[in-house]
Amino acid sequence: MALLVHLKTVTDLRGKGDRIAKVAFRGLSFYTRVLENCEDEAPFDETFRWPIASSIDVNEMLEIQVFNYSKVFSNRLIGTFRMVLQKVVEEGQLEVMDTLIDDNNSVIQTSVSIEIRYQAMDGTVGAWNDEEFLESPNAQAEDVLLPSHRQSPSKASAAERALRRAGKGVFSAMKLGKVRKDDHRKQDEPAVLEAEDLDRKAMRLGGGLDPDTISLASVTAVTTNVSNKRSKPDIKMEPSAGRPMDYQVSITVIEARQLVGLNMDPVVCVEVGEEKKYTSMKESTNCPYYNEYFVFDFHVPPDVMFDKIIKLSVIHSKNLLRSGTLVGSFKMDVGTVYSQPEHQFYHKWAILSDPEDITAGLKGYLKVDVAVVGKGDNIKTPHKANETDEDDIEGNLLLPDGVPPERQWARFYIKIYRAEGLPRMNTSIMANVKKALIGENKDLVDPYVQVVFAGQKGKTSVQKSSYEPLWNEQVVFTEMFPPLCKRIKVQIRDSDKVNDVAIGTHFIDLRKVSNEGDKGFLPTFGPAWVNMYGSTRNYTLMDEHQDLNEGLGEGVSFRARLLIGLSVEILDTSNPEITSSTEVQLEQSTPVADNCTGKMEEFFLFGSFLEATMIDRKNGDKPINFEVTIGNYGNEIDGMSKPVIKKKKEGGAGNEEASELLQNSSDEEGNEEEEFVSISTTPPMKPLITDRNYFHLPYFDKKPCIYIKSWWQDQRRRLYNANIMDKIADKLEEGLNDVHEMMKTEKPHPERRLRGVLEELSSGCLRFVTLANKDQNHSSRTRLDRERLKSCMRELETMGQQAKTLRSQVKKTTIREKLKQSQNFLQKLRFLADEPQHSIPDIFLWMMSNNKRIAYARIPSKDILYSIVDEEMGKDCGKVKTVFLKLPGKKGFGPAGWTVQAKMEIYLWLGLNKQRKEFLSGLPCGFEERKLPKGQGILFFPPISLLYNKKQVFQLRVHMYQARSLFAADSSGLSDPFARVFFITQSQCTEVLNETLCPTWDQLLVFDNVELYGEVHEMRDDPPIIVIEIYDQDTVGKADFMGRTFAKPVVKMSDEEYCPPRFPPQLEYYQIYRGNSTAGDLLAAFELLQIGPAGKSDLPPIDGPTDLDRGPILPVPLGIRPVLSKYRVEILFWGLRDLKRVNLAQVDRPRVDIECAGKGVQSSLIQNYKKNPNFSTLVKWFEVDLPENELLHPPLNIRVVDCRAFGRYTLVGSHAVNSLRKFIYRPPDKKAQHWSTAAKLLNAYATLANGGPSSRPAGEIVVNVEPEVPIKKMETMVKLEANSDAVVKVEPSEEEKEKKKKKKKGAEEIEDDEPDESMLDWWSKYFASIETMKEHLRQQEAAAAEAEEKEEMDLTEGSKGQGKAKEKIKMPKEDKKKKQQQQQQPQQPEVPEKKNKLKIDEMKVYPKELETEFDNFEDWLHTFNLLRGKIGDDDDNAADEERIVGRFKGSMCVYKVPLPDDITKEAGYDPNFGMFQGIPSNDPINVLVRVYVVRATDLHPADINGKADPYVVIKLGKTDIKDKENYISKQLNPVFGKSFDIEATFPMESMLTVAIYDWDLVGSDDLIGETKIDLENRYYSKHRATCGVSGTYSIHGYNIWRDPQKPTQILSKLCKEGKLDGPHYGPGGRVKVVNRVFTGPTELEDENGQKKQTEEHLALTVLHHWEEIPRVGCKLVPEHVETRPLLNPDKPGIEQGRLELWVDMFPMDMPAPGPAIDIAPRKPKKYELRVIVWNTDEVILEDDDYFTGEKSSDIFVRGWLKGQQEDKQDTDVHYHSLTGEGNFNWRYIFPFDYLAAEEKIVISKKESMFSWDETEYKIPARLTLQVWDADHFSADDFLGAIELDLNRFPRGAKTAKQCSMELGTGEAEVPMISIFKQKRVKGWWPFLARDENDEIEITGKVEAELHLLTAEEAEKSPAGLARNEPDPLEKPNRPDTSFIWFLNPLKSIRYFIWHTYRWLLLKILLLVLLLLMVGLFFYSMPGYLVKKLLGA
Repeated sequence: MALLVHLKTVTDLRGKGDRIAKVAFRGLSFYTRVLENCEDEAPFDETFRWPIASSIDVNEMLEIQVFNYSKVFSNRLIGTFRMVLQKVVEEGQLEVMDTLIDDNNSVIQTSVSIEIRYQAMDGTVGAWNDEEFLESPNAQAEDVLLPSHRQSPSKASAAERALRRAGKGVFSAMKLGKVRKDDHRKQDEPAVLEAEDLDRKAMRLGGGLDPDTISLASVTAVTTNVSNKRSKPDIKMEPSAGRPMDYQVSITVIEARQLVGLNMDPVVCVEVGEEKKYTSMKESTNCPYYNEYFVFDFHVPPDVMFDKIIKLSVIHSKNLLRSGTLVGSFKMDVGTVYSQPEHQFYHKWAILSDPEDITAGLKGYLKVDVAVVGKGDNIKTPHKANETDEDDIEGNLLLPDGVPPERQWARFYIKIYRAEGLPRMNTSIMANVKKALIGENKDLVDPYVQVVFAGQKGKTSVQKSSYEPLWNEQVVFTEMFPPLCKRIKVQIRDSDKVNDVAIGTHFIDLRKVSNEGDKGFLPTFGPAWVNMYGSTRNYTLMDEHQDLNEGLGEGVSFRARLLIGLSVEILDTSNPEITSSTEVQLEQSTPVADNCTGKMEEFFLFGSFLEATMIDRKNGDKPINFEVTIGNYGNEIDGMSKPVIKKKKEGGAGNEEASELLQNSSDEEGNEEEEFVSISTTPPMKPLITDRNYFHLPYFDKKPCIYIKSWWQDQRRRLYNANIMDKIADKLEEGLNDVHEMMKTEKPHPERRLRGVLEELSSGCLRFVTLANKDQNHSSRTRLDRERLKSCMRELETMGQQAKTLRSQVKKTTIREKLKQSQNFLQKLRFLADEPQHSIPDIFLWMMSNNKRIAYARIPSKDILYSIVDEEMGKDCGKVKTVFLKLPGKKGFGPAGWTVQAKMEIYLWLGLNKQRKEFLSGLPCGFEERKLPKGQGILFFPPISLLYNKKQVFQLRVHMYQARSLFAADSSGLSDPFARVFFITQSQCTEVLNETLCPTWDQLLVFDNVELYGEVHEMRDDPPIIVIEIYDQDTVGKADFMGRTFAKPVVKMSDEEYCPPRFPPQLEYYQIYRGNSTAGDLLAAFELLQIGPAGKSDLPPIDGPTDLDRGPILPVPLGIRPVLSKYRVEILFWGLRDLKRVNLAQVDRPRVDIECAGKGVQSSLIQNYKKNPNFSTLVKWFEVDLPENELLHPPLNIRVVDCRAFGRYTLVGSHAVNSLRKFIYRPPDKKAQHWSTAAKLLNAYATLANGGPSSRPAGEIVVNVEPEVPIKKMETMVKLEANSDAVVKVEPSEEEKEKKKKKKKGAEEIEDDEPDESMLDWWSKYFASIETMKEHLRQQEAAAAEAEEKEEMDLTEGSKGQGKAKEKIKMPKEDKKKKQQQQQQPQQPEVPEKKNKLKIDEMKVYPKELETEFDNFEDWLHTFNLLRGKIGDDDDNAADEERIVGRFKGSMCVYKVPLPDDITKEAGYDPNFGMFQGIPSNDPINVLVRVYVVRATDLHPADINGKADPYVVIKLGKTDIKDKENYISKQLNPVFGKSFDIEATFPMESMLTVAIYDWDLVGSDDLIGETKIDLENRYYSKHRATCGVSGTYSIHGYNIWRDPQKPTQILSKLCKEGKLDGPHYGPGGRVKVVNRVFTGPTELEDENGQKKQTEEHLALTVLHHWEEIPRVGCKLVPEHVETRPLLNPDKPGIEQGRLELWVDMFPMDMPAPGPAIDIAPRKPKKYELRVIVWNTDEVILEDDDYFTGEKSSDIFVRGWLKGQQEDKQDTDVHYHSLTGEGNFNWRYIFPFDYLAAEEKIVISKKESMFSWDETEYKIPARLTLQVWDADHFSADDFLGAIELDLNRFPRGAKTAKQCSMELGTGEAEVPMISIFKQKRVKGWWPFLARDENDEIEITGKVEAELHLLTAEEAEKSPAGLARNEPDPLEKPNRPDTSFIWFLNPLKSIRYFIWHTYRWLLLKILLLVLLLLMVGLFFYSMPGYLVKKLLGA
C-alpha cells in the first residue's frame, strides 16, 4: 500500500528567487530540493512515496506548500495547495492542476501541477506499468532538509536504492541538492560541507541563531568515506560464543540467622554447578557465625558458565556417617550475579526456603558475599573494616534490584506438543536389513525432550522411531517467582541404549518472555514453534560438532522445529490441596489446534550469486558449488526432502488457495503458472587463481540463481516488528558511532549530530507505534505476542519522549553524558527487537567442494524478509550483501577461523509467493533473465541465471600510506609487514618493509581494467568493497596473517570533474582486526575512476616513481599524502630497567635507538648495564617532517639493541609510541592563559569555600541519622583578585564548633569511657580513616544515584511538567531515611558520640593502587615496556605480560621548530636540556626504603582445607626478606602489621616486589599473589611520593611526623625548585607563596603539654593546597594506605586477593628518619565475664509424672561465650519444678580475649587433632544461655535459648512479669546496652524457641547478672565457679519436692498427693463419713427398733 505524489511544476511565480516545496500527508512531510534563481516557473519534477499501513480514508488531506527559500532567515511561504483524497481513492490515479491559496485563504495566481497515484493493499486499484514514473528525465532521490523520516519510494531511482544499500552513516555533512542549469547528470554532487558552511546552513534551518538547537540529520549521500563502518560485513570473523574462558566464583559464607529448628548443628553447603564445598559445623546454635571463604575455578564457555546454578543450603547435623537433614536452601544462576554491578553481591542475606515443603515459609537467613570474576574483570571489594553495623536483614536481601523480597512459589508449565524435521540419528544396520526383507521402513530416531530449569531436569516420554513425534505433555517445575535463573533449556534428545545425544537445544530467556513493570505480565510463551540449529544433518558416529547441538556456539545447520508453550501460575501456598514438594512432574497436556500457530503460507526464496572470490586455496582444486537451505527445504545432500511432500499433502488446500490468490492478483500470470521445482544449488564450477592464497569463481557476466519454495506458518508480523526496531537501532548505532568518531577526530559540533540522532530516534519510535498498532490475524497471535506488542509500544513511546527531552538537553558541555544515555537506548532497543518466538528458520548458505560441506554463512530470515511497508522490510532484502563464509564449529576457533573461506556478493529475497513480482527489484540493472525451458515467457517465473550485458571499466587506485600498532608476528617482537589488496577478482601487494610494526609504505597500487557489471550510476553510489589483508613475510614457509580490514572507494564517473570536494580523496584510518581483537590501524585512501570512451587519457595523471632507489614503486601522489611541516623531537634518555636475557646471554652494553618517520637519534651507550643502567647523556634531539594534522602523526619507535663484540648488534626489545599527542608541546598563548587560570582558580576556590561541591549555609546544624563522619575537615575561605594576593584562611568550620559544644554536653553522660590520647594508636587512625573512606564512597554512590534519578526524571517528566518529578525525588530519600533509622535502631546513641569525643587524626585510605590516583607518577618520567616475541594466538593478547623484556625510562617532547623566544630566554635556561629544564641528575643514589604491610584481604585459598597460612616476602634488588616464621595460621584475611627496612641503590634496585606466600609444613611454599611497585618513578615524581604528607603536624603521640624534613623545610625546597617567590611568614598566622596568602594556627604542643610558637602548621597548610599554586603546583601525596591487588603469574588477570600497605623512602644523604611507626596488630585484651544465673520462671514443663501424669520439669541452664561451646558451663538441676520456677544462684566464669576495635573475641585453638598449630579465629562476642530439661536415661530436652550480643543487647526487665518476648526478638523499645560500657547488668531475659508451626514462642525467663572485669581486676577480686569460694553464693532455697521421692517417700507422697488432690481427699473423706454413718444407721436400726418395739 502506498500513496505516490509526482510534483511536476509550479508556475506563475512572482519575482526571481530560490524555491523549495514541502509535501505533507498524514503528518509526514518531504521537502523537494532547492531550485535556484527560478523566475516564473519552478520545474520540481520529483516523486514522493508514502508507504501506508491502513487504507486511505476519503476525507484525508494532502497538502503542498511552496516557499521562497532563504539561506539565513526562515523560509517565506508563497502559497498552499490542499486537496481531499476522495477522488484519488476511488480512481486510483489523478492528474491535477490548481492554484494555490495564501495565508489569508485568498486565491493567488501561482498554480501547481501534480499527479497522484494510490496503490491499495490488494493491488486492485491502479495497476500500472512499474516504470512509468521512473522514465521522467530527472527522477531524483529527494533530499530531506529537515530531519524527518526518510521514506523513499520502493521504485525510487535505482541510484536511490543503491544508496540505501550503501548508505551506512556517512559523516553527516548535509547533502543539500542544488539543481544546476546545465543538468547533464541525473545525480547531484554530494556536497561536503565545512563547519562554517554548516553553521550558516544550520542557522538557516534552525530559523534562529542559537547554536544550541541545531541538529544534523544523517544523510545517505556517499560523501568522503569517514569510517569503514559502511563496509557491510562484520569484520570480526571469529565466533566468540562457544569459546571456553576462565571464571572464578568466590563465595564467603559469613553467618546465618533465625534458622528454624531446635538446638541445631548447622553446616552450610555451597554448590556451584557440580562442585560442592562445606563449611565447618557449629554446635547447637540457630545463628552460627562462619566467615569462611570458598573459591571455585572454571574454564568453560560463557553460556555454560552463566547457566550454572549457585546453591546455598543449610544442613542440620551432618557428619561422616549421615548426610544430615536439609533446613533450607537458596539458588540462583551465575548469570544473575554476573549481571550485578561489579559482578557481585556483597554482604547480602539469602532467604532460605525448603524445597520439600513449599507451604512452610522461610527457614532462616544466610549472609554471604558472592562474586563472579571473568578474565580481566576487576572486582572492587567494598572496604572491609570492622563490621559493627548490625544488619538490617530486610534491607539487604540477596536479590537483584527490582525483585520483591517476598517471593512466592509458582508452577512453571513447559508444554511440549510436537516436533518436526528431525534428522536421522542412527545408522542402524538392522533397520536396513528389515527394510530389505520385510519392506517396513522406520524413522531412524527415538526422540524425547529434556527441560532443564533452576538446576532441575524433567523429561517427556520417548517417541520411538519418529521424525515427527507427537507428545502433548507438559513438564512442571515448582520454583520461587520471580526465579533467579534466567534461562530454561529445552533440548530434544535421541534416546539410545548406549548414550543419549542432543539433537538440538533451545533456550527460553525468561527476561524476554515476561515483563516485571506495573503493566507487565508473567512469563508466557507460545504455543509457538522454535527452530533448533546445530551440526550438519548427515549422520556420523562421531559428530565433531556435537557441542553445537548442546547450544554452544552458532549452529551451522537446521536440526528441527519444536512446538512448545510456557505458562506460569503463582501458587497460593495456604491452599491445603497443594502438593508441597518441588519435584519435577510430567503430565499430559491438551493438544493444540493445527492452525493455532498461524496459517500455512507458501514462501518464496530467491537468491543470486553475483561474485564468489577469495576462496581459500585449500579448496581450489575441486569444482565448487553453493547450496542455500531454509529449514529442511533445499537440503538435498542429507536426503531429507520428505517433510516437503508431506506438507503438500497436508497443506493441499493451502496450495490451491495460494494459486487461487495468485490468479486473483493478476490474471495474466496465474494461468500459466507452472508448479516449478525448487533449485537450491548452483552448478559446480572450477575456481580460477587470484593469487598465491586465494581463488575465485568466474561469475563474470553470468550470475547463477537459486529459488526455493517452502511452507511456513505466517507469523511475519513478529519479524516485521523486530525489523522496524532493528532499523531504528541500526540508525541510532550508526549515528552514535558518528558522534564518537567526530569527538575522536575532533571534528566541530558533534553535539549537533547527536541532536540529529536523537530526533531521528524519537520520530522512529513514534513511527513504530503507528505501524505496529495495526495487527491483522488475531487468531494465531499468542498471549506473548499481544503482551510484547503492548510493552514494546509503551517502551518505544516513552523512549521517543525521552529522546525528545534529551535532545533539548544536549549542549557542548553535556555531550559525553548524553551520549552515554543514548547508548542505553541502543541496548534497550536491541533487547526489545530480539523476538523470542521464532517463525521462519534462518537461511544457511554452504560452500560445497566435491559434495563435502566446507564453509557456511547463516543469514537470519528476518533480514531478507519482504514487506510492502519500507520500515518492515528486512535490512538486506532485495539488496546485494557481502558475506564472508566461515568454518563450522570449533574449526573456526583460533587462527584457522581468521582466514576467509570465501567472499560472496549475494542477493537474497524472501517473501510470500503471492508477492513474488517484487523479487528482482533490487538487483543491479542491466541484465537479461535466463529461465528453464518450461518457464520461458512466463512472467515472474524465476530465472536460473542472469546475463549482464552492460559492463563498465574502471581503474582502482589504492593509496597505501602507512599502518600502525600492527601485530607482532616474529620472535623479535616485530614483523615484516606487507599488505595485499583484493578488489573483485584482482589482487596486488605492497612492498615488504622489514622489522617494523608501523610500516610507512607510501605506495600507490593501480588496478587496471576492473570490470563491473550493471548501470553506471549504481556503481557510483555503491561500489563493491575492497578487502585489505596484512601479512608478515617469512623467509621460509608461507606468510603469516596479521589482520584484515575493509574499505569502500570513492568513485568518479567519466563525466565528472576530478576536483574538490570529493577528489583527491583524504587519507583515513581503518581499524584492522585479527579474529575478534583489534590489531592496528591502516591509513589509506581508495578511488575508483571510470575509464570513459576516451580511454585512460582523461584520468588524472600518475606521477612516475620519484625515488629511483625504491625501484618501480609509485608513491602516494601529492594532494593525497599529508601536508608536512618541520618538527623537533627531543628525547630524554633516563635509563633501562629489568632487561631480560637475549638468546641466553645477559645484556651488557645496551643502547636505545629512536626512530620517527625515517629520522632518528641514538642514545649514548650504557657501558656496563649491571653497574649503572642509566644513560650518561640525558637529552638528545632530531628534526623531522611530520604531518600538520596530528591525527596522522606516525608512531615513534623505540628499540633497544645490545652492542656485542665484533660490532654485532642484537635487538633486545622494542616499543611503539602510537600517539605523540601527549608529548606535543604547544607554546602558551600569553593573553589567554592568564585569564583562564584565574577563572579556573576562582572556580576551584568557590567549590572549596562551600565545603566541597555540595554547599551548605554556615551555622546550620545538620543532624544526620547516620553517625556523621566529618569529612570536610576544614572550611576554606578564599578572596581572589586576578593578580593580587589571595588569602586562604583555614579555620574550624561551624560544624566543628557545634561538635565541641556537643562534646561538652556528651561528656557528662558517660565520663568513664573517654578514649584518651594514650589509648589511641595507629590502628585507631586507620579505622577512623576507613570509616571516612566508606562514607566518601557512600556519598559518591548516593550522589550518582541521585543524579541518575534526576536524569530519569528529566527524561520521563520532561513533557509532563516538573511538579511530579520533585515529589518522586523526595520519596526515595524519605525511604532511605526510614531505612537508615531502622538500621540505626539497634545501635547505641553512644556510637556517634564516640566519634565526636576525640578528634582522631586521619590519613587517606586508597581503595586502589597509589599509581592510579597519581597517573602512574609519569609527570615527567615515562616508562615504556619493551616487547619481544610473537603475540600468542589465543585470547586477546593474554600473553602480553610474557612478552615484556624490560622497560625504557625516559620521555619526549615534540614541537614545531621555531620556538617562541621567551622560552629560551628564561632565567636559568640550559640549552643542553632543551624543554627538559630542572631535571634531577640520574646518578646512582642510596635510599632507605621502609615498607609497611598492614593486612591482606580475600586471599585465594592455597590449602585443601580452603584456607591458607600466609606470610610476607619482600624482594628489592638483591635483598630478599622472608618473614616465614611469622606466618599466620589458616587465615584468608591476615593482619600482618609489620614494617621492613631495606637499603637500596636507585637505579639498580628500583622494582619492589611484595609477595604473599602460603606456608606449608611439607614441600615448598606456594606463591598466593604478588604486587610490584616501581619505586624510582615515585621517588623522582613531583607529587613527592617519598613520604606522604600527614594531615596535621605533631611531634609526639600516635600521629608523630614521620618525615626527617619538617614541613617548613619541604616547603622552602619546593619553592626553590620551582623558582617561586616565598615562603614569607607574616604575623598573625599568615604565609605568602607567590601571590597566594594562607592562614592557619601557629601553636604547637609538646608531650608535656607546653605550647610554643611554630610555623610548621602554616607550611603544612600550603603543602595541602600545593595544587593551587600557579605553574608548578601539583597534588602532593598525603599520608596514606594503598590497596594493591595480588596477582599470580599462573592465573593471569584474576585477582588473588588484596594487600594494604604503604612505602616510605628516605635518601641516605639526608638526616636519618626516626624509628618506624609501630603498626603491630592490636593485642586482644584479656577480660573475664562472670554470669550469675539467679532464677528462672515460667519455664515450660516437659515431663509427665509416672503415677500422677503431672507436668513438671527438671530445669538446668547452660551458657557459653565462644562459638564452638568449648567453654560451656551448666548449672545444677532444679528437679521437679512444677511451676517452671527454678532457683540456682550459680556463677559461670568465662575468661576471653577481646579486640575492642573490631568487636570480636579472639580464640586460638587447634582445628583438629591432626593440626600442626593453633588457628586464630575472630568471632562476635555473643553470650548464649539455654534452658534444658534434664532426663536420667534419655537425652536432655532443649527448651529455649537467648543470645546476647555483648556490644548491644536489650537491657533486662526489672521483674519477671515485665519480661516479654520482644526483648529476645529485638522488637522491644528498650535501650540497648554494651557490657563493655556498663560493666555490670542485672535483669530478666526471655528464653525463646519455635513451636511446631515455626512460630517463635517464649519458653521461659531467666534472671541473670552479667559482670565484666579486666584480667587485672579479676585477679584482685577473684570469685569461685558455681557456688564455691572465694565470694561464694548462698544455696538456693528450693521447695522440698526437689528431694527425690525414694529418699523420703512420705514427704513426697504428702507433697504429691496432698498438694494436688487435697480437695478431692476431703470430699472423699466426707463421703466416707456419710456412708459410715448411713451404714451404721442401717446396721443399728433393726436392733434399735426391736428395742423400741419391745420396750426394752
